[in-house]
Amino acid sequence: MAKQVAVITGASAGLGEQFAFRFARDGHDVVLAARNTARLEAIAERLRVHKISPYVIGADLSHPDGAQKLFDEVARRGLDIEYLVNNAGAGSSGAFLDQSLAGEGDLVELNCNSLLKLTHLFATKMKARGHGHILNIASTAAFQPGPYMATYFATKAFVVSFSEALAFELQKTGVTVTCYCPGPIATEFPDRSGNGKTRLFKSGGIAKPEDVAHDAFEAMMRGEVLAVHGFFNWVGMQSVRFSPRAVVRSIAAALNQPPEE
Repeated sequence: MAKQVAVITGASAGLGEQFAFRFARDGHDVVLAARNTARLEAIAERLRVHKISPYVIGADLSHPDGAQKLFDEVARRGLDIEYLVNNAGAGSSGAFLDQSLAGEGDLVELNCNSLLKLTHLFATKMKARGHGHILNIASTAAFQPGPYMATYFATKAFVVSFSEALAFELQKTGVTVTCYCPGPIATEFPDRSGNGKTRLFKSGGIAKPEDVAHDAFEAMMRGEVLAVHGFFNWVGMQSVRFSPRAVVRSIAAALNQPPEE
């Protein structure tokens, strides 16, 4: 029997790398997609100890045609995809008008448009054959507005709403959609987005990427539609529903605001 194959975006480090090892430990072949192919090749070499086949594909999903190019390359290699993990994402930190317009546009392309495109491309084939699993990585940021990370928070809200709607539409097709929402994770994201010194990342409670990847993987395999990592994150998500919006905005701003130099 042919091994089931998982496509993992943003697989060159952090959460994406951990997803690759989680799938490999269960005997699944993996497609590793990211811009840094040197890192992907190094990860692929380590994955071979699990007796699976890792495939490295360079992909820039912040470019409008990046998703289509990734899908086409997967098809060219004759791979039948059972799992799609939309993990690639980025953020920015600081007042919105202080950010470059091009950079914020790239962020939306990566966090929203590429996820939408890849989901449409791969889920169409999954639905036609009657089985498949999609795992979209959002964030606890999705449940409130985020001053000083306005675009990032908004993109994650899109991921949650889109995933829940699609999961409903795909009921009884054999295709599941899971949206997983972690809080802060100990990856390269804080330094890349510029919010590593904010109160959010200095307040403790930072999750390990291997723990998040394991829990997200299990939630996908159970077919959960929406899952939040950790009890305290779940409580925080629920509290937002009943708190005045002005208070929610103020708390998020205090956590996200870059420290004064």
